[in-house]
Order: sequence, then structure tokens, then C-alpha cells
Amino acid sequence: MRYSLLLVILFAFNLTASAQWYKLDFKKHVRYSQIASTKYNAMKRLMATYPVVTNKKLAPIPTVISQLQLEAGERVIMRAAQHNMRFRQYGEASYRFSELAQLYVKANRLSEAKWYYLQSNLISRQQNDYPHTISNLICLALVKADLGDLTQAQQDLTEAREMARNAGRTQDLKLVEEKLKFLQTNKTWLPKSELRYADAAETTAKSK
Repeated sequence: MRYSLLLVILFAFNLTASAQWYKLDFKKHVRYSQIASTKYNAMKRLMATYPVVTNKKLAPIPTVISQLQLEAGERVIMRAAQHNMRFRQYGEASYRFSELAQLYVKANRLSEAKWYYLQSNLISRQQNDYPHTISNLICLALVKADLGDLTQAQQDLTEAREMARNAGRTQDLKLVEEKLKFLQTNKTWLPKSELRYADAAETTAKSK
């Protein structure tokens, strides 16, 4: 009975509270204008500090490398070549020897470049890797020409031409033909050492 009386009192109180809804103010409130967002110009200020990009061509990077670059390249490529030979990955080793030869060409150490091109060429022949063999013969011919052996250089290019023709490699054949033509039209091809001395002598003569 006591609980029933308490429930009746609470119910009556709720009705009284909900009956006050008509006293609420439903008028439309004033909507204030939104605060203007600030412009973020930090990126523009940052970009203004960078130099303006122009359409001028950059100077080509010289092909001659320093002694430090040579030694670093030797270590990396030689380590990879030794790994390939150890695990009988002869095809990969052939490419490493070519990379080493290219490194020596840039350092103007042509005798060593010739030796590694010969080793790479020997392996690529055994692997029947015709594209790599043709590339090796072309590079080997240019090195021999720089060393003054034009006869052997022409023989290498002739062999590369026959190999490219038999393998149906049109692009390689075109490249070999260009190298052969260049070699045949430059009968006064000087070895790099002699050419360097000739340039130095010419510069000295002009300065006098």
C-alpha cells in the first residue's frame, strides 16, 4: 500500500513537470555570422625560398671517375662476381665482368678493361647469350681501337655483325654497322694515351 501511494505521487509529479512545455520559448534565435577562416600562406612563403626552375640544360656528368669511386666500384662488383662464380651462376658472373670492364674504361685503364671483356665474352659464348656476346664484342672492339689495335677491333665488329645477322637482332646489327663505319672512316685513330699527349701538345703550342 505504501509503495502504491509513492508511485501515484511520482506519476502526478511527472505530469505536472511535463505540463510546463507551453512556457518554453520557441522563438527563432539569432544566428550570428561565421568567423572568417584565416588563410594559410606558409607553403607559399616556403616555396618562395627555393630557386626558380629554368629550362636550361644541365651540364653532362663526366664519364671519368675518381680513384675513390673506382676502388668502391671494384669492391662491390668483384664481390658479386666471386659470389656468382662460387655458386656457378656463370651467366650472372659474365655480366659482372662486363660491369667491371666498363668501370676500368671510365678510369682509362684499358688493358684491364680488355681482359675483363675477354673473360665476360668467353662465358657469354658458353652460355649462348647472343645479346651479351654481341655487346661484349662491340665494347671490346672500341677498347682495342683505343689501344691502337684497329685490325683486331674490326675483326671483333665483323664477328658481332655476323652474329647479330644470324640471330635476327636488327637493332644490334644497325649498331654494329655504325661502329664499323666509324672505325673505317677514322684511319688516323690514335690510342687514348697518344691522343691525350697530342691534345696537351696542341694546347701548349696555342698558348705560346
